Amino acid sequence: MSYLRDFNMAAFWAGITGFVWYAFGTVPLHIAVSGQLGLTIAQSSSWMFIVWFSGAISSIALSLRFRQPIPITWTIPGLVYLGTLAGKYTLAEMIGANLMAGVLIIALGLMGVGARIMAWLPLPIVMGMFAGSIMDYITRMVSATVKDAVVAGITVAAFLLGRALKNPKLPPLGLAMVAGGIAVYLTGTFSAVPIEWALPTVAVPEIAFSFPAFIAISLPMLILAMGLGNVQGLGFLMAQGYNVPINLTTVVVGINSVVNALFGGHAAIVARTGVAIFAAPDAGPHESRYWANLIGASLTILLAVAATPVMSLIGVLPATYVVALAGLAVLSALQDALEKAFGSTLRFSALIAFGVAATPFSILGITSAFWAIVAGLIVALLVERSDLLVHWRSSTSEKPVT
Repeated sequence: MSYLRDFNMAAFWAGITGFVWYAFGTVPLHIAVSGQLGLTIAQSSSWMFIVWFSGAISSIALSLRFRQPIPITWTIPGLVYLGTLAGKYTLAEMIGANLMAGVLIIALGLMGVGARIMAWLPLPIVMGMFAGSIMDYITRMVSATVKDAVVAGITVAAFLLGRALKNPKLPPLGLAMVAGGIAVYLTGTFSAVPIEWALPTVAVPEIAFSFPAFIAISLPMLILAMGLGNVQGLGFLMAQGYNVPINLTTVVVGINSVVNALFGGHAAIVARTGVAIFAAPDAGPHESRYWANLIGASLTILLAVAATPVMSLIGVLPATYVVALAGLAVLSALQDALEKAFGSTLRFSALIAFGVAATPFSILGITSAFWAIVAGLIVALLVERSDLLVHWRSSTSEKPVT
C-alpha cells in the first residue's frame, strides 16, 4: 500500500507525456527503418512488440524494486544506424550481431565497467561517425519534400510549427505525423492495402553470425547503447540525487538486448528522453517520481500489443511521407551528435570521422562506420595528439563507477 501513497498527479501527467513521446517520437522512425530494411509485417511487428514489451516489463520491475524512475526502452541511434546498413548485411546477420552486442553488455555489467564503456574511445569521434552515418536520412527528407511538396511539405511545416510553439503537450513529431497523415488522406496518395488488425506474431527468426557484422554492428551498437544512452541516462538520474544501481541496470539492459535479438529486435537502453521526463522535478516529489515511469511503461505495453496494425502502415503510407517523418525524427539526434562532435576538443578528428562515415563503402566486408572510427583515431594521433592524450589520461584517472 505504500506504493499507492506515493502516487501523485504530477507523476501521472509526466508518465502520459513520456508515453506521447514514445508513440509519436519513435514509432514513426521504427516504421521507416522497417520499410528501409524491407521487412515483412510479421518481422516488423515481432521486432516492435519485443522491444516495447521487454522494456516495459523491465522498467516496471526496476521502478518497483528501487523506487526510482529507470526507464528501459531501445536505442534510437542504434535503430537509425541499422537503417543505414540496409542491403549490406542479411537480416539474420543483423540479428546475430545484435545478440552478440547484448551478451557484451551483460559481460560489461557483470565486470562492473558498465558506465565506463566510453572511457577510452573519445566521444567527439564517435559522434562524428554517428552524424555522418545518419546524414542520408536528412538528404532523403529534403529530396522527398522537393518531390512531394504537398504531403512531405505539410509534414515538415507541421514539425516546424511544433518546434516554434514549444508546447510539451504538442510534440513536434506528433503534429507532423497527424498533419501529414491528413494530407495523405485528402490527396488520396495512400495505397489500398488493408491494415492487419491482429496480435503481433512473435517468433524466433533465423540467426547468423559473421565477423564483419560483429565489427560493423555489434561494436557500434554497444557504443551507441551504452555510451550514448546508459551513461547519459544514468548520469541524469545520479544528478537528480538517486543512488542508481548502475551495474545491475546494465545487466538488465544486456538481458533485454539478448531477449530483443532472439525475437528480431535490437539493443535496449536506459532511455535518455524518458529519464529527462520521468526524473525531472516536474514529475513530482523526488521519492515518488518512479510513478511517472510506471505510468509511461504500462502504457507502452499498448504499443507492443498494437505492433501488427501499426507496422502494416508501411504498405499503406506513401514513401515521401515515411521518409519525411524519418528525417524529422532523427533531426534532434543529428543536432545532438554534431554539438558533441564539434563542441570542444578533437574537432578535426571528428570531422574526418564524419566525412568517412557519410561516404558509403566497405572494406573486407566492413562498412564505413567502423573505418570512420579508425580514421578518426589515426588523425587524432597525428594531428590532435595532445587532446587525445589528455582524454585518455582523464579517463584512466577517473574512479570506476559501481
